[in-house]
Amino acid sequence: MTNANPTEPQTDPPSPEEGDGDENLVFLDDSDPAGTDPVDGEAGGCGGGGHGPPGNRWTMLIVDDEPEVHSITKLVLSDFTYKGRKARFLSAHSAAEARRILARESDIALILLDVVMETEDAGLRLVHHIREELQNRNVRIILRTGQPGQAPERAVILDYDINDYKAKTQLTAQQLFTTTVAALRSYEDIVTIDANRRGLEKIIEASSSLFRTRSMKLFAAGVLTQLSGLLGVGPDAILCVQRGPHPRTGTAVSCDGLYVLAGSGRFEALINEPAAGHVDPAVLDAVGACLEKRAHHYAGDHCTLYIRTPNDRETVVYLRSGRPLSDLDRRLIEVFCGKISVGFENLHHYEQLYRAQQGTLAALADLAERGRGALTADVLADGQADAADSGAAAGDPAGGRFSRSLRIAALTERIARRLHADGRFPESLDESTLEIIGLAAILHDIGNAVINPDILAKPGPLDPAERRAMQAHTVAGAALLDQASHLTDGPTHLHLGAAVARWHHENWDGTGYPDGRTGAAIPLCARIVAVADAYDAMTRDRPYRAAMRHEEAVAEIRRLAGLRFDPAVADAFLAVAPEIGAVGPDSGLSAA
Repeated sequence: MTNANPTEPQTDPPSPEEGDGDENLVFLDDSDPAGTDPVDGEAGGCGGGGHGPPGNRWTMLIVDDEPEVHSITKLVLSDFTYKGRKARFLSAHSAAEARRILARESDIALILLDVVMETEDAGLRLVHHIREELQNRNVRIILRTGQPGQAPERAVILDYDINDYKAKTQLTAQQLFTTTVAALRSYEDIVTIDANRRGLEKIIEASSSLFRTRSMKLFAAGVLTQLSGLLGVGPDAILCVQRGPHPRTGTAVSCDGLYVLAGSGRFEALINEPAAGHVDPAVLDAVGACLEKRAHHYAGDHCTLYIRTPNDRETVVYLRSGRPLSDLDRRLIEVFCGKISVGFENLHHYEQLYRAQQGTLAALADLAERGRGALTADVLADGQADAADSGAAAGDPAGGRFSRSLRIAALTERIARRLHADGRFPESLDESTLEIIGLAAILHDIGNAVINPDILAKPGPLDPAERRAMQAHTVAGAALLDQASHLTDGPTHLHLGAAVARWHHENWDGTGYPDGRTGAAIPLCARIVAVADAYDAMTRDRPYRAAMRHEEAVAEIRRLAGLRFDPAVADAFLAVAPEIGAVGPDSGLSAA
């Protein structure tokens, strides 16, 4: 600032190294060679003898309208070092110039700020701009003034968020050094606390979103995404590997049972593939070492994180960070992995319960498909034999009847998820509905339990009385599931299943049964199951005809779109049909 009664500047200032170190700071005359700024005094200039990237130095902003103040400050702190980091100086000769620097520089640790510059309160207005408009609470601000009367210390320190107040005439070289170190120490502590807070917020947010996931595959992919955001690494720098039975076949795979559970970037195409032969040998070695030690390992450019899951499965996240991870990064990783291990365990239990529920519903559907009198010793013995034969042939230990129910459920879910991905019916297909629609589909023919088994197994056409009896299974199934749904808080698969059971034989053009509903009056879940059930029926041998080939069944559903089937649902089926044809009609059609 410009003093009202300026002191005549000395022409030969003492060096900071001379004397007792407590001499007053002296403002140098611009013409004095000894007072020449040792570094570039323009905004963005660097000094303090610091070499290397700015991130390795303490960035200090000097804001003062007198050039000699910049010069003497840089001279006094020219050899300044704190915790092995030198100083980097930025210069602003007005509050307006300081605002421009602050807008582009995000790592300023300390501001040495004059009060009176282009206006009498320019410095104080800049403080308000920093704290209130920029919301920068981390940078330390030291007011230096040559006119204490213009800005009384008591009033300023109370009314403005500054960290120190110094009169220029009282500030010695040693005091400037001490004040600078104290400010930087405070800044470092605040930044560390802020980084911890933001890291923990990310963990809490990540945990909240991850724990809403009900798929192990999606959960693992979410873990990778959240770790990328937490540590700021690239999308292709992470690989997740698990040791244990393969998720699709249940059999062991090569290379100690390692396979890719989830990946991103260049690893994304490897999901569910054995690690051997697909993953870089160096990455595989790092994963193997982590599994052997059963502990996290941090290297210069990557880390491997060990997460133990239920049933003795072990998950390793390989993360290529491209830089050494800080102590804070490691602490956050420890907290995150602790939470994630709980998430894996909870999700494992959820999947087990879901599969048990699927099995229970498939068993009920099997009984319903057999009709009245199904629980006889001969039938149960035949069922066990069928299950063994079917399981051996199709890789389905549950048997052919079970596989049919589960296949319809999986196809229903695929169609529903395709509609959801295409943005169709958002009011009906939320995430909770997508999770239970497959279970509801298993129950679509539960009403067959009231039908005479002779009618169900009749090889020829049904007479009118038999047809009426057969059509009654829709109303009977709906009544049964509606009664059961009253035991739960909705919506559940029982509520959805009641609608499916009653209306999955309705046709888009109104020619179906039992109520002759048309178009959108038919619940969406029933319209989806109608397509899945029809495709399954077409591709299965029936008492009165042989099974259609996949291509023939797809062509028939395309032909009946707008007549028997909802055109939008038929389009979604046609979109996923190539995937169904690739795995074949006897596949379990695992819903991804």
